[in-house]
Formats: sequence, C-alpha cells, structure tokens
Amino acid sequence: MSLDMVSAAKGLTRNPLGIIGLFIVLVYGFASVVTTLSGSFLPAERLILVLFIAIFPVLVLAVFAWLVSQHHRKLYAPSDFRNEENFNIALTVAASLGTTAAAEKVDGIASEAINISSIVKQSKVAALRASDAGPRRILWVDDRPQNNESLKKAFEALGIEVDISLATEPALSKISSKDYSAIISDMGRSEGPEEGYVLLDSLRKSGDRTPFFIFAGSNLQEHKDEARRRKAQGSTNRGAELLDMVTTAIQGRELGD
Repeated sequence: MSLDMVSAAKGLTRNPLGIIGLFIVLVYGFASVVTTLSGSFLPAERLILVLFIAIFPVLVLAVFAWLVSQHHRKLYAPSDFRNEENFNIALTVAASLGTTAAAEKVDGIASEAINISSIVKQSKVAALRASDAGPRRILWVDDRPQNNESLKKAFEALGIEVDISLATEPALSKISSKDYSAIISDMGRSEGPEEGYVLLDSLRKSGDRTPFFIFAGSNLQEHKDEARRRKAQGSTNRGAELLDMVTTAIQGRELGD
C-alpha cells in the first residue's frame, strides 16, 4: 500500500495541479492526525481546529478558481500534451502571437492574438505532417494583409503555407493554377462592399468546392447564415474560431481523401 501511495504522490508532482492536490492531501492528513489527539485540547483549541477544517476547503476552492481564471497557462506540464512536437508547436504559435487574448477582426484589423488553449487544440494538424497528403496551402484574400499577420504566423507555425491575394481577380488566377486546402476572404474591399461573396459565388458557380471561410468585422448570426447559404464553410470575426474551422476543414479533407 505504501508503495502505491508513493507512486501516486510521484504522479501528482508532474504538474502544478498535481502539486496543489498533493498539498491538500497532506494538509488534511496532518489535520486528521491532530484530530485524533483533540481529546486533550482546550475548548478554544478545538474551535480553531474545527474552523480550519471547515474554512480550508473554501479557501482552496477560491484559490483554485483564481488560478484557473487568471493563470490557466501555468497549470500544465509538457507531459500533459499528447507529444513533445505538439507542445513545441503550441509554444511556437503562442510566441508568434505575443498575447493570450482572443483575436477579433474589428474595423478590418485582427486586433489581438489567439488564446493558447485554442492553439493547443489545433495541434491535431501536426499529427498529419507525417502523412503523404502533400503540402497544406491556403489562400488568404484581403486588401490589408498586414492586419492578419499574427494569424498568418499561427497558420504557418502549424505547418500551413499561406498565399496572399489582394483582390478577387488575382485570387481567381491563383486558384486556377494552384491547389489550395482552404480559402479565407475578407468581405469589403476596394472592389466592393461584398467582394467576399463575389469571390465565393464565382468559385461555387465554376464547380470549385474548396472550403471557403469569411473573416470579416461582423459575427452576427445572420451573416453566418448567409455565408452558409452561399455554400461557405464558415464566417467569423474571431481569430481562434477561424483557426479552428480552417484546420478542422483541412484535416477532414485529408482524412476524407
């Protein structure tokens, strides 16, 4: 039994969450020992012991809630990830983005970076790197590509090449000469306020079924529904959601092949 306890304790020390759990177990173990000796305690000492046993769990819960909400990135060890490659990819992406706030496209600009939990989830793409499906390449159509630089780096860190096009016609030319795993487009460009739909409609009318995603300033449900009606795979203004949708589509397409 003692060997099992030692083995369990060693397992708990692998990450901060386990250390917290081990600490709680030890504290309650000592409290149990002290409780057995409480017959010789004065009433005031017994009251202190009872208050500690009653209040300590509440304090632990409050501290745990604070850690999860404010410092969730520090609660995991590299061994908690599927493999070292995926962990390194997650770190690379996070470093390229520089912050952990959720990205949103506001006034045409991807204003923040990607939540690291979303990045780690996307490490499923790394598992496909060893396959013989060929290069993963997406086309991003936007007349202000500099606004999407952090997201572009995120895709590249996941092993996805990103081609840039500034307008519809050059985009159609690239699509006719290259195979793309997915296409991302903004909505309004100098060509028109709904140029994203113009590109989408042109592709679908020609029989091109490449997964198509709109990354624009609106996240209204009516715009999502309209994009779906036009046979796009998704529409969002959130960078983490875009990353999730595109990588999921790429994986599904390759597995379907």
